[in-house]
Amino acid sequence: MDLVTLKSVLMWCTVINAALLFLAFIFCAAAGNWIYGMHSRWLPIPREAFNIAIYSFIGLYKIAFFVFNLVPYIALCIAR
Repeated sequence: MDLVTLKSVLMWCTVINAALLFLAFIFCAAAGNWIYGMHSRWLPIPREAFNIAIYSFIGLYKIAFFVFNLVPYIALCIAR
């Protein structure tokens, strides 16, 4: 795989993962009660524990997004 193809793949991975991260934030901000209600039917969990779990997941996803998509893409843009 050449650098142009790798740069293109990382660009699209960055765009798709940024959209998913934004979508997860919007769902949690706008429909947090609905999401909690849906998940509490499957797994009895207190609201505080659910909030910690969901925001920890979003935070971990954000860190992985920066480390594995955005930073390598920016590095390839700078190196070229």
